[in-house]
Amino acid sequence: MILELDCGNTRIKWRVLREEGRPPALQGCAESEADLLQQLRQVGEPTLTWCRIVSVRSDEETRELLAALTACFSVRVLQARPSISCAGVRNGYRDFARLGLDRWLAMLGAYHLAGKACLVIDLGTAVTADLISAAGEHLGGYIAPGLPLMRAQLCTHTRRIRYEEAERVCAASELRPGQSTAEAVERGCALMVQGFARMQLAQAQEMLGGDFDTFLTGGDAALMADMLPGARVVADLVFIGLALACPITRD
Repeated sequence: MILELDCGNTRIKWRVLREEGRPPALQGCAESEADLLQQLRQVGEPTLTWCRIVSVRSDEETRELLAALTACFSVRVLQARPSISCAGVRNGYRDFARLGLDRWLAMLGAYHLAGKACLVIDLGTAVTADLISAAGEHLGGYIAPGLPLMRAQLCTHTRRIRYEEAERVCAASELRPGQSTAEAVERGCALMVQGFARMQLAQAQEMLGGDFDTFLTGGDAALMADMLPGARVVADLVFIGLALACPITRD
């Protein structure tokens, strides 16, 4: 079995494949290294032979995680690394190693699925957008605060902005002008992200022409789906790219 790990800034997404190219047999999301190991044990400690990982965490944090995993499971590890080109996509950064690996893998996954020009919008802690030409050239991208960051900044730096999680969920159900602090903040932040996404779509139409696919991924992707008709919500886009960057070859 193959364990796949997407180690983001706040959470570790994981899934287990019975073999290469098959849908995940198990999957989950962990808050920490200890939580990940506990979840894997709770599902019966699957017999793992490979682990492939993408991490945007520090080298030390990633090494500690892999050490804990290899102490529990006898796995061979494949780790995604920065590259100038992979799977038909050419890195568009002047310093290719500075492009975030989660963005890079999402682009590989999107271009693989589309087979043509595409716009990739990842709506997570940060919101990112990247444009890939029909020839696989990464034309560059944008990074902006996502909903969690905007919300956290307002709550941290504005003394009187305080509300409960239940209020947040209720406030986010529509976008009419807010009649409470929770509604005003949640709906204002949502409109900011929507405006960003609309601008990316306009930019893509100008730079890529009419024939391109739009992909949405990340935790808040579903919130934008209705706003961008025809966009494809692909939750596991990074995992698709990870398999392309770290193929498993049998000895």
